Amino acid sequence: MKIVSEVLICKKYFENFDCVRICTHRKTRSFDGCPLCVLMVNLLPYNMNDEYKTIAARIRYETKVRGSRFIASALPVSTKADTERFLAEIRKEFWDATHNCFAYKLGVDGSQFRFNDDGEPGGSAGKPILSSIEKHGLTDVLVVVTRYFGGTKLGVGGLVRAYGDAAEAVLTKAENVTTYILQTIEATFPHSHISNVMHAVSRMGARIVETAYDEDVHLTITIRRSKAEELKAVLVNHTSGNVALKSTG
Repeated sequence: MKIVSEVLICKKYFENFDCVRICTHRKTRSFDGCPLCVLMVNLLPYNMNDEYKTIAARIRYETKVRGSRFIASALPVSTKADTERFLAEIRKEFWDATHNCFAYKLGVDGSQFRFNDDGEPGGSAGKPILSSIEKHGLTDVLVVVTRYFGGTKLGVGGLVRAYGDAAEAVLTKAENVTTYILQTIEATFPHSHISNVMHAVSRMGARIVETAYDEDVHLTITIRRSKAEELKAVLVNHTSGNVALKSTG
């Protein structure tokens, strides 16, 4: 089995996204005109973000401000359905509360978000909760701040501080975790290259999740999405082009 080495290595791409392409066949600093490299030029993503920070588990914090109880609940979520389910649970738990204000962010880049004042003056509750989430650089998180009115009005400014401080406190208390988006790669190659391939996979920090043998070796590998193209290039180089690669997820 001989696979054409369609390789494009992007030097320093994975450090600072400053692409300097190197043709591995001509050993030049440009892929221009190389028929073995040009097919890969549009396959390398730029500014790929494959990690994000969220919280490890649900957590709660309670405080009092001029007689009002503020109970902040922070929960990890991954979908809008998660947020709706957890909101329903909290509203059921605190069914007699005056307000259940909330904010959430979803997605790797936090592009999906929503905040709600639940009857408090506009911008006085949900927005400061969202600001706290953004301050901590979190996504896939829901924060609900429940208020039991204590008889003293706080004013809009006081509400902004109270809701923002409660959200800030619960997120400070929470344990943060970094989550990576993984790419799955299927690699097929002759048995004679198994040692080189295993070394390359280990050196790249990838993980083999499935192995099968027949006339060739078949590996299913997972790796951080931002390193997937680099791993493919390494595998091609370590097998002298005798590898078939397929991205499956």
